[in-house]
Amino acid sequence: MTILPLLLAVQDAAPPSAVVPADTAWMLISTALVLLMTPALAFFYGGLVRNKNSLNTMMMSFVALGVVGVTWAIAAYSLAFSEGGPLLGSLANFGLNGVGTEAKGTIPHVLFMAYQATFAIITAALISGAVVERMRFGPYVAFIALWTLFVYAPVAHWVWGGGWLMTRGALDFAGGTVVHINAGVSALVAALVLGNRKDYGRTAVLPHNVPFVLLGAGLLWFGWFGFNGGSALAANELASLAFTNTFLAPAATLVVWTLLDYFRTGKATAVGGATGIVVGLVAITPAAGFVSPISALILGAVAAFPSYFVIQLRSRTRIDDSLDVFAGHGIGGLTGALLTGVLAQKIWNSAGNDGLLFGNPHQLAVQALACLSAAAYAGIMTFVILKALALVMSLRAVPRVEGVGMDVSQHGEEAYASGEGSILVPPEAALVPEPLPAFTPQVASR
Repeated sequence: MTILPLLLAVQDAAPPSAVVPADTAWMLISTALVLLMTPALAFFYGGLVRNKNSLNTMMMSFVALGVVGVTWAIAAYSLAFSEGGPLLGSLANFGLNGVGTEAKGTIPHVLFMAYQATFAIITAALISGAVVERMRFGPYVAFIALWTLFVYAPVAHWVWGGGWLMTRGALDFAGGTVVHINAGVSALVAALVLGNRKDYGRTAVLPHNVPFVLLGAGLLWFGWFGFNGGSALAANELASLAFTNTFLAPAATLVVWTLLDYFRTGKATAVGGATGIVVGLVAITPAAGFVSPISALILGAVAAFPSYFVIQLRSRTRIDDSLDVFAGHGIGGLTGALLTGVLAQKIWNSAGNDGLLFGNPHQLAVQALACLSAAAYAGIMTFVILKALALVMSLRAVPRVEGVGMDVSQHGEEAYASGEGSILVPPEAALVPEPLPAFTPQVASR
């Protein structure tokens, strides 16, 4: 009879973690979908700039696939997700030490690492939209590598890796705080540090390829199903909820954004529609696995208003956030994170909490704390990183190079050939006007 309690304890004990094939299959697909979002972002951003800067703008997204991916594998993953203190993880997984095919939850650890890498990649790439058409490519590459280490990894640890915001109960299902507020505030600071484009406010800066913008928005929506649905880390009911909410919220934002455009200008613009889709995707990201489908529709509709009017306000200032990253991602992420604290329901996700409308006003306070702390940290650290880089390299192109275009000066290529044959690409230094030689008066001879 003395062995009975021991047998009961063994039966009640949780089974050891094991890899589940169905969950692994879904996470393989989700990882590929999120990776696709970075090329999609390249098309979205690339279509919004002038044609002389389109390749450079797209390369700012594509290069993150390599630079941030390598930085993540070597050190940033360990800082974000290995066991550590409340502010930062340890170096236990430095160089992917200890990251193998063993189970992490119900998927292989190495797959969990790769999935999280795709988040880090697109978050860094988002910032580029605020500094396109003027930031030199080399300094930008250095910046996103340092930013991944010193900004993204710590905030990811706070919210997802067992850090202080996670222990306080902050809800961020797929990155409203970690991805969008982080990137949006950093983008605003970067735009202020670099200063305005040389012709900002003097000439009309129009999108050169609106179909690219629509293509990018559509592919972003497609990839976002892996972004939010995959954040369940399993092929289960929670993934289905996040997947459905990722469909509904942007649909509502698109409708409201189009109506706002129509009532303000009398026209429903394609760029506006594409922007509305992205804002809706941003806003539902923190809430996707915590709210009901009807709440997702409400959240998406409400989220259109703050981002729309911040874009209108920003355009009347001297702040040159080139592609309105702060309004779209910073404000959209803030709106979504706060509304998570209003609309969350524990009946939809037992690991979450109820929000303000369901009897728990404390959750809204926790969400506000997470938003403010992430925004303050990202802003300060982005400023420090850029100022440190400016001590050893020039961050932006000189006006003459900027006028020629960043494609030719930074990459030696053109997006659209304007004539036959190859182009002659001088070194960047040659594009800077040389000072005229001093004139020495000569005595006239008879």
